Amino acid sequence: MACRQDSPRFRIGVAQCSDDSWRHKMNDEILREAMFYDGVSVEIRSAGDDNLRQAEDVRYFIDRGVDLLIISANEAAPMTPIVEEAYDKGIPVILIDRKILSDKYTAYIGADNNEIGRAVGNYIASRLGGKGNVVELTGLSGSTPAMERHQGFMAAISRFPEIKLIDKADAAWERAPAEVEMDSMLRRNPKIDAVYAHNDRIAPGAYQAAKKVGREKEMVFVGIDALPGKGNGLEMVLDSVLDATFIYPTNGDKVMQLAMNILEKKPFPRETVMNTAVVDRTNAHVMQLQTTHISELDRKIETLNGRISTYLSRVATQQVVLYGSLLILLLVAGLLLVVYKSLRSKNRLNRELSEQKRLLEEQRDQLEEQRDQLIQLSHQLEEATHAKLVFFTNISHDFRTPLTLVADPVEHLLADHTLNEDQRKMLSLIQRNVNILLRLVNQILDFRKYENGKMEFTPVPLDLLSSFEGWNESFQEIARKKHIRFSFDSMPDADYRTLADVEKLERIYFNLLSNAFKFTPENGKITVRLSSWMKDGQPWLRFTVANSGTMISAEHIRSIFDRFYKIDMHHTGSGIGLALVKAFVDLHRGLIAVESDEKQGTLFTIDLPKGDTPVPEQEPIPATPLPTDAVWTTEEEDHEMLYDSSKPTVLIIDDNADIRSYVQGLLQADYTVVEAADGSEGIKKAMRFVPDLIISDVMMPGIDGIECCRRLKSELQTCHIPVILLTACSLDEQRIQGYDGGADSYISKPFSSPLLLARVRNLIDSHRRLKQFFGDRQTLAKEDVCDMDKDFVERFKGLIEAKMSDSGLNVEDLGKDMGLSRVQLYRKIKSLTNYSPNELLRIARLKKASSLLASSDMTIAEVGYEVGFSSPSYFAKCYKEEFGESPTDFLKRKG
Repeated sequence: MACRQDSPRFRIGVAQCSDDSWRHKMNDEILREAMFYDGVSVEIRSAGDDNLRQAEDVRYFIDRGVDLLIISANEAAPMTPIVEEAYDKGIPVILIDRKILSDKYTAYIGADNNEIGRAVGNYIASRLGGKGNVVELTGLSGSTPAMERHQGFMAAISRFPEIKLIDKADAAWERAPAEVEMDSMLRRNPKIDAVYAHNDRIAPGAYQAAKKVGREKEMVFVGIDALPGKGNGLEMVLDSVLDATFIYPTNGDKVMQLAMNILEKKPFPRETVMNTAVVDRTNAHVMQLQTTHISELDRKIETLNGRISTYLSRVATQQVVLYGSLLILLLVAGLLLVVYKSLRSKNRLNRELSEQKRLLEEQRDQLEEQRDQLIQLSHQLEEATHAKLVFFTNISHDFRTPLTLVADPVEHLLADHTLNEDQRKMLSLIQRNVNILLRLVNQILDFRKYENGKMEFTPVPLDLLSSFEGWNESFQEIARKKHIRFSFDSMPDADYRTLADVEKLERIYFNLLSNAFKFTPENGKITVRLSSWMKDGQPWLRFTVANSGTMISAEHIRSIFDRFYKIDMHHTGSGIGLALVKAFVDLHRGLIAVESDEKQGTLFTIDLPKGDTPVPEQEPIPATPLPTDAVWTTEEEDHEMLYDSSKPTVLIIDDNADIRSYVQGLLQADYTVVEAADGSEGIKKAMRFVPDLIISDVMMPGIDGIECCRRLKSELQTCHIPVILLTACSLDEQRIQGYDGGADSYISKPFSSPLLLARVRNLIDSHRRLKQFFGDRQTLAKEDVCDMDKDFVERFKGLIEAKMSDSGLNVEDLGKDMGLSRVQLYRKIKSLTNYSPNELLRIARLKKASSLLASSDMTIAEVGYEVGFSSPSYFAKCYKEEFGESPTDFLKRKG
């Protein structure tokens, strides 16, 4: 009796028209929602897109005497009679997704397919700018969604006379028929701008057909469903197979709720219409995160249900045992108590489950609200980006006049032959940086012209091979200085004559090569390849720019051609260079792509259609002067040969060669100057030269100035060196970061040269006073301002005391024990105490000797040998130089 199952309170039959991922999701939602209702049995049958089979399924449910039918009609006309028969027999009928050709049904729930068709039409019209050719791949032609989606689409595009539906075919909701029909359309129609697919199974079939003939980039692909998961609409948008898909909600939970309202005689709406929304690249990632989270919540619900089933199973087992015990022992009272407790437990679990369901529904509603807010924010972000470009354009116009008034007088001054070398150097520096600003301003204005459709495009005949060979001359010197292997390859016996805008093509080439040299490390490799190939029977030219070095992640590659996009704060640039490159490539009706990985580095590929006009033989285009705002590094001089120990040493770390040159010119009269082009090189040179002061820029590629300062202050060899940070950012938060990293001073750009010189002088003087304090007969007895230096001093003192008696002890031995080279130990000790390590060793030996002479009966010779002197005479000489009297005089005075 305990194992007997109660008959269900309600039996619900579900007749699905097909078996696909959208239906699976709806079925799962129906079954999951049914768990929350006691005594409800749900049976689902799928017809596999067969009208006769679905009619048999409905007949099966009628014969079984179900309490309610849920039907998604495969086609409206064939399914209408059987649905009317069920309705006439008093069985409530809920139509989902698809209607019939009759009003004999209890309720309908589904999306407004007419409205979805309108939304797709408006989206395609927006993407095509109001004109273009569109093809339509429909669902099963007899189904109401297919008919309504077509009607809504036609109503939307009818407002755009220049958008034409040039072809239409029935794809029966499936991928394979869609691929066949699309293949036929491609042969019939040479010009297709957009493909409207009635669901996300049709859309990839159309895309695959277009890809086979290389035409997928010419078209906008739009589908419907937006399901998450592998191979579904959301993933295809993220993978750039679809440009957009529209949400077609399953809402199986709402279907089940509507069914229970009908069965329990509660109020219900006869027509329930679900909303839709577009999913494209701007919100697909957010949608993926949301659906993943919702899926996780669904799994948790199933886990909770499983646990409840386990608990109920255990309870049932206990009932069997207790009931059997009751029959044997006639303990009726005990059995009733157990049953009572079991019922209470079950009710409590039901209440907890209902509360959990309520909370999950609230979370789902919040997620849907957040999704809508994110979609709205994406539109606001696009508007803000446009406003940003307009602002930059306006202010760029204002910059050009003062920059021109600076540039022209500087050119006149440079023509003066009476200028001395320093004056000419300063004016050249001004001229280079004015040209940089003018180029940046012109880039913004050019991009604005392109966006407004006002960019002039003047193609002329030219030989691409001769042009590239001429332009390559500008990069030979930097390749030599950075020890970069720069090679240029071309396909032999190919014709590279074409039509192109020389100025824009030159800027494309120079921008890509400048970036390659900027991000390629020393001893790296840059390769340019030029080739010719055929595409769709038409000749094309391709050139690639490949460089070893920093890898660009897949996340950043997606946005690298977006305006104002920068990988992170450590990468320099205006954020518009590559966007302008893409704009110029688009003007040539070409294509640009980028690939990047850790092993191969980064590869830019540019494909240009070849012009038809023959090009006469021409001289190579002369090399244009290299842009001075590119980050070129000069070959390092051997600082060991030029190192002047009589002057304080200053290390300058900055990725801008002009800033380094300028600061060196300010300091070189009074200081020995060492330069480094980035943070990594700066750390190495600080370890090598142990300078008296370091001046570092904050914003640098790779290791920035704050991190560089933090590392220097954490190293034993360099923790005592004062650091001045230069920055163009005056925010207090960044200053706090700098001081937390150990910086001794912060100077904002543009800086005053007298202020910089005064700060350098004061910091070095302060450090010199500290050295005098250490060296004023205190040797190693005083505490340092740095804990690391204090530990270093104590270790050095203990090492000398332990090895003092070794007459062969030298600086190299001391350096090995301290973990430093001979040069590093010398410079570290000298900077801290004003004494060399040998002088400190001798002073320590003599102090120990003085103590032994005063407190022991050892002879002068024994004391000299004890403290490490090799001969008594040398010991007596050093003792007299240090204390002003000989050891003999000291002993006589002592006696």
